This record gives sequence, structure tokens and C-alpha cells, in this order.
Amino acid sequence: MIIAVDVYYEENKAKSVGVIFQCWEDSKPLEVIMSYTENPHKYETGFFYKRELPCIQELLKLTDINKIHTIVVDGYVYLNNEKKPGLGHYVYTNFSGEIPVIGVEKNAFHDNEAFVKKLYRGNSSKPLYITSVGMELAVAAEHIQSMYGEYRFPHLLKLLDKQTKEARL
Repeated sequence: MIIAVDVYYEENKAKSVGVIFQCWEDSKPLEVIMSYTENPHKYETGFFYKRELPCIQELLKLTDINKIHTIVVDGYVYLNNEKKPGLGHYVYTNFSGEIPVIGVEKNAFHDNEAFVKKLYRGNSSKPLYITSVGMELAVAAEHIQSMYGEYRFPHLLKLLDKQTKEARL
């Protein structure tokens, strides 16, 4: 199975959501899971993972992690051309490098082109920015390209974004 994860913050709480699906082409999730974290770590420039990773760890405790073969994060795996680790890399190392991680971002990040694939979907002239670890970047981009939905942002990732921000904490 595949799980796409995202976290939403409001004051002293965080809501983590996971959309679980079987195949990249699926139009509907198998399951949507949620967890809540009180007093998440404060945001630190350049250390986003310190805030997000503990929330994702709690969320993934709700899954049978042995059945997950890929994790998709809303963020980068690498932050620059020198492979400075981003959120996706920290998620990957959290599971001892056993579960590949794909990072999907809507916005470009400065000095970050060497390990990023720009992916154009639908009729959009704006790309998605794909990064990966534990999986070839070209394969990761193919997976995101093959996801259901005719627009720039795949349907299940749009659902994840909506579920994450829906129903205030």
C-alpha cells in the first residue's frame, strides 16, 4: 500500500492525515486516517522536519507499517544541490531506509535542481516538484504522473490537502 501524509497546524495543535491507497492509479482511497498532536514543536527556519516528523510518526503508528511500500510527503526529500536532508529524507531514515519516500511540492525551493524532477500534469504550465529517496527519481515522477486526476495536482493528493485543512482543530 501507499500512504500520502500531510500535517496542518493551528495554534498549539497539529492534525495529521494519511490517505492510504493500493495503486498509483486509484481514484479513491482505501482509508483516510487522522491523528492529533498537542503542542507540536515550534517552526524553525531550515528545520521544518523537527515540527512535522513527530506528527507523521504518530500518524503512521495507526497503520500496519509492514504493508506500506511507499510514503508520499508534502515537502522535499532534499533541500538543495548538496543533498541537505528535507522532511522526506528524515521520514525515510526514521524507517531505517526500508520504505521509499517521494516528496511532492507545489513550489520551487532555492538552489534545488540537481535532485528534483519538474513534473507537468494535465494542461498546467506550472510543474510539481518531485524528489525521492529509496527509489529512482524518474520512477517516483512516473508514479506521481500516473496518479488519477486530469489536473496539475493528483486527485488523492488534493483529497489529502482538503482533509488536512478541513474541520478546524
